[in-house]
Amino acid sequence: METYKNNYFISDSVKTDKIKYGFFSKEGGYSTGNYRSLNCSISSGDKKKLVYKNIDIAKRKLGFENHNIKFLKQTHSDRVEIIDKNNLNMTTDADGSITKDKSIVLAIMTADCAPIFIFDSDCSFVCYLHIGWKGCLANIVKTAVYKIIQMHITTQNLIAIIGPCLSKVNFEVDENFQDDFINKDLQYKNFFSKNSKNKKTYFDIRGLINFQLQKYSINKIINIAIDTYSNKDLFFSHRKAFHNNSLPTGRMINLIGFRDTTELF
Repeated sequence: METYKNNYFISDSVKTDKIKYGFFSKEGGYSTGNYRSLNCSISSGDKKKLVYKNIDIAKRKLGFENHNIKFLKQTHSDRVEIIDKNNLNMTTDADGSITKDKSIVLAIMTADCAPIFIFDSDCSFVCYLHIGWKGCLANIVKTAVYKIIQMHITTQNLIAIIGPCLSKVNFEVDENFQDDFINKDLQYKNFFSKNSKNKKTYFDIRGLINFQLQKYSINKIINIAIDTYSNKDLFFSHRKAFHNNSLPTGRMINLIGFRDTTELF
């Protein structure tokens, strides 16, 4: 089960006093029009002054006021980078990041793609992945797990939380799209189905991400299985906006980092 804390979701299944995280909705911000209201994307076309105020709202909600926030230049790739003080202020082209630095909070921007947080039971690191269909096809999960193994962390202790994203019922695709996945791995066929009434094909990206996580030995997987497309009051949805001819649209922010140790005393 998940809990909605005013404007972000957490899982009730994860109990830790060492990290904090939140999958944010679009509620509770300053932006207006297509970006109403907690749009946190600087590159969306929204007024930057409002976007920065929205980001500050999200940081304060999770107690990250004293942390350095790391955004990536998300490119729908399978690139995962380790973040530390050396590259914190550099432009980083990637769709995943990992840090052990307790002063850094990692940020993902989404509007239908899946945000995934990964950490271990000892909370020795935090990781996030931004997975759209391209990252799923390229298997960014595999890249991330290999990076984690290189950090000498056992996969037996890993926990993954998948946040709100586009659901299968709203992820219509064509046959070429399906063929690209099946050509990559025959087992991926299990995550496509044809509607008997409209004869259209639909893609279960959440199901495939779960499959990929399990394949690489992440067995504790938690799903906050909420559809971004059909919950227009809670989420920005790029696909919904495209169908409604209401682009551009905003992006939700998703944050994970280490709890400020001063909070514990």
